[in-house]
Amino acid sequence: MTEALLGFGAVFVLALLRVPLAFAMGFVGFVGLGLVRGWPASMASAAQVVYDTGFAYTLSVVPLFVLMGNFVARAGLAQELFRAANAFIGHLRGGLAHATVLACAGFGAICGSSIATAATMSKVAYPQMKRLGYADYLSTGVIASAGTLGIMIPPSTIMVIYGIVTETNIGKLFAAGILPGLVCVALLMLCIAWITWRDPDAGPAGSRSTWPERLRALRDIWGVVLLVVVVLGGIYGGVFTATEGAGIGASGAFFFALARRALTLKLLVEVLIESARTTAMLFTILIAATIFSSFINFTSMPNDLKEWILHQGFSPLMVVAAMMVIYVLLGTIMEELSMVLLTIPVFFPIVTGLGFDPVWFGVLIVLVVQIGLISPPVGMNLFVINTLLKGVGLRQIFRGVWLFVGALVVALFLMLEFQPLALWLPSLMP
Repeated sequence: MTEALLGFGAVFVLALLRVPLAFAMGFVGFVGLGLVRGWPASMASAAQVVYDTGFAYTLSVVPLFVLMGNFVARAGLAQELFRAANAFIGHLRGGLAHATVLACAGFGAICGSSIATAATMSKVAYPQMKRLGYADYLSTGVIASAGTLGIMIPPSTIMVIYGIVTETNIGKLFAAGILPGLVCVALLMLCIAWITWRDPDAGPAGSRSTWPERLRALRDIWGVVLLVVVVLGGIYGGVFTATEGAGIGASGAFFFALARRALTLKLLVEVLIESARTTAMLFTILIAATIFSSFINFTSMPNDLKEWILHQGFSPLMVVAAMMVIYVLLGTIMEELSMVLLTIPVFFPIVTGLGFDPVWFGVLIVLVVQIGLISPPVGMNLFVINTLLKGVGLRQIFRGVWLFVGALVVALFLMLEFQPLALWLPSLMP
């Protein structure tokens, strides 16, 4: 236990010294394992982790879903999703903000990345809201928070990595994210309704579209519907695995972008480079976290902590709720994926030891990551929007996001209290 606590302390000290968390975890894990097991064992373990991660077939799902999302973004489907949603509800007070939430949900069903969703919608939705006179705090708050739907509504990069690390069925994780994702959509839209009720000038109503315009807008999103039905329907129905589904999705997105003449040779190279960079970043964090996890598991801290908690007689749900509080607090100061991979070796054995379903815990993990992505002062979505929208200051962005943070906290409470919301759809899978 002492060695493990010293290891965690060292990681946090290095992080405070601005050492990237991936390098901090990898370094501490390597040195810690070397001190407790010997340097030959530590070097052999680190080399094996790098090899196994690089050649793991199941991990190929990560770059394929990343590639699928990049092709879809280049094909302009985000604009069409926003246009379709706006055609139906844009005439309502706060209609463009509501349309942004729905468009983010649709884009999340073919993207899998929160940051990519927020970045894309910053370019698509913000100019429209600005033109209609929306308050910046509402526009940026909606884009930042709705962008997090990209990791809850499947496919989700976070769910894939969680599933691989914890050996949880990825298809069931994807199914588990659907109802919680819809709950998040409803809560975010309730926030918009509340804000525009309190301050009608923050989100004025737009013009009403005719039914022919609405039908044309619906016709334009057939590509999104087709990709979602084929990829997710095939995974849920057991027709193919998550990895095969990702390959089919990436291929379909490529041909769709090609058919729409949205992909030149130059853009294709840019998409491949961007996808490779994102994959390299994710794999670096995963390798470092696995090295650190090997050190923590060798110290027997997870087992000792699990046994201690079981003998204290704490309510199992209260233990998980306490973990969620820790995650929310960590999310305000740490990068979210690193935070999850840093703590999973300790928390996951406790959760399964208490008898909880790992699929349900995976949904909770995604929710706390969503909260972390929009929690000041280091929420990644906030800084993505600040970088892309030059005329909007961080103060406005921070001001607009707090109510939406509260909405996601309510969603987290609902998932804690009503587990069937996450587990009903996975229970129907073959």
